[in-house]
Amino acid sequence: MPELPEVEVVRAGLHPAVTGAVIERVEVLEPRSLRRHDGPVDDFVDRLGEATILSAVRRGKFLWFPFAAADGDTSHALVAHLGMSGQVLLRERHADDDRLLRIRLDLAHPTHGDIRLAFVDQRIFGSMALDTLEPTPDGEPAGYSGSRLLGHDAEQGDEPQDPAPWLSSIPHQVAHIARDPLDPAFDEHAFFTRMASRGSGVKRALLDQGLVSGIGNIYADESLWAAKIHFDQPCSSLTRSRVKLLLVEIRAVLYKALAEGGTSFDAQYVNVNGQSGYFAHSLNAYGQQGKPCPRCGTPIKRVSFMNRGSHFCPRCQRLR
Repeated sequence: MPELPEVEVVRAGLHPAVTGAVIERVEVLEPRSLRRHDGPVDDFVDRLGEATILSAVRRGKFLWFPFAAADGDTSHALVAHLGMSGQVLLRERHADDDRLLRIRLDLAHPTHGDIRLAFVDQRIFGSMALDTLEPTPDGEPAGYSGSRLLGHDAEQGDEPQDPAPWLSSIPHQVAHIARDPLDPAFDEHAFFTRMASRGSGVKRALLDQGLVSGIGNIYADESLWAAKIHFDQPCSSLTRSRVKLLLVEIRAVLYKALAEGGTSFDAQYVNVNGQSGYFAHSLNAYGQQGKPCPRCGTPIKRVSFMNRGSHFCPRCQRLR
């Protein structure tokens, strides 16, 4: 499943191409791809007609596009979740349809001209939906948009001087998702406090999207290896300094994965242009079972964990 870096790479690629574009035509080829939409296919199609996309925003693994409807209403967003194999691709209008195309949006952009947004999904676990926007509890922007990529401040002129209300609004179905570690509004103190109160293993906590979002199996294993922490070490047994170190390593791993375009093990994860990421070549623990630990030379071990696998160095990451 795509994790934070993969979804952010997609969002960053889409943002300049779709912001300000008018949706001229919508076609749903697979109704199951609207499983999270509260309404029939016709409702989805009609409400997007002549709407203007305002931005591409992400929190954790969720991606959404606030839009101004034909009547000027800005209280809704088009929400996309990639699931296991979903892809959001940019195509020329005249290009042949992708074999696994599920939803097609034809856009007219004031600068880029006519383009197509294609939602492709092999397993049909991903989805698109229209959802109501609600204010964020802390009043901060709901997620990454524009030059918030990698946590950099917006360049002059990149974001409006008087932020629009939709910037600090989040789709209802995403509101339960916690902020991710790269979000400028991520509450470190709350993270440390909640970690200290948990008796569960640290990896289980990292995979809890209500505690911290965007971290899946790959980046949890890589971050724990970097911090020399066993995946099943109880959270409450970790000192505050160890949790701080873990957060530093999580951010370092995510930044590196972003810089390398995410992790691609097969053709199911690609960016908006259909290109694969190459962070798989930088993995130290995940998928490296039997290979020597890059730090100490001990063979990396894989054990079953929550219907998946955990990869760790039995010498560097001892359960204490």
